[in-house]
Amino acid sequence: MKKLIECVPNFSEGRDMAVIKQITDEIEKVEGVKLLDVDPGAATNRTVVTLVGTPDEVIEAAFRAVRKAAEVIDMRHHKGEHPRFGATDVCPLVPVANITMEETVEYARKLAKRLGEELEIPIYCYENAAFTTERKNLANCRSGEYEGLTEKLSDPHWKPDFGPAEFNEKVAGSGATAVGARDFLVAFNVNL
Repeated sequence: MKKLIECVPNFSEGRDMAVIKQITDEIEKVEGVKLLDVDPGAATNRTVVTLVGTPDEVIEAAFRAVRKAAEVIDMRHHKGEHPRFGATDVCPLVPVANITMEETVEYARKLAKRLGEELEIPIYCYENAAFTTERKNLANCRSGEYEGLTEKLSDPHWKPDFGPAEFNEKVAGSGATAVGARDFLVAFNVNL
């Protein structure tokens, strides 16, 4: 039986459909991966993408999407109503079929390591992929948001799990990314 995982990356662009399409095109180039949903939000200036497939192929598609996002989104110019600290803000993996959470954690950490090493993006592992209890909570990892990233990266307590621990020119553009392994999440907004 085929193992399936879902990936739900959130990109810090919700207004420019041409930029969003460049990112999702990278996902669609990977055989064995199905792009299920693209949900842009203008007010949040954020797009939630959902893809599913076999683990290695999902990891490859996620890597390509994060790489493209770092090329086409410049965090120095990003404004939006949702907390964020990177061009790819979060990239969680979710076990769907015939795979355990423990295996999904291994894939999340494999992706995190590759993103940090090959793309030189600061990576924080969260939820079940976290290396410390404090980093399980996404809000802790993302505290200070993009605007506080220079200070966060200079604090030894907040050294990224993978990637550079310095705010250089490349990181100024890409920001940081949180990579995790979690169960399904249902989120909704309510107007008050």
